[in-house]
Amino acid sequence: MDRLICGDVGFGKTEVAIRAAFKAVLAGRQVAILVPTTVLAQQHHNTFRERMADYPVRVELLSRFRTRRQQDRIIRDLAAGSVDIVIGTHRLVQPTLRSKTLAWW
Repeated sequence: MDRLICGDVGFGKTEVAIRAAFKAVLAGRQVAILVPTTVLAQQHHNTFRERMADYPVRVELLSRFRTRRQQDRIIRDLAAGSVDIVIGTHRLVQPTLRSKTLAWW
């Protein structure tokens, strides 16, 4: 299912996204979180990794902050199903991106 979360600062959008993504991962799905800027992608990546640290959930960042080699590895791992949550910018909508059980958030 697809969802768009929007609202003013401080209304809990990130919290809703974290909980929804976690629920989807527990159901055996992969999650892609598309954000508009590389800075926001990095912030969300840090937040998600911190919140998921106690669980066997692999969170990756796909943006220009990653080297080409890192991006290729993440894309390969996403297609293989070993990445649970990928957070990124427009790189997520490239036609070369494949996944095993992706749920877009």
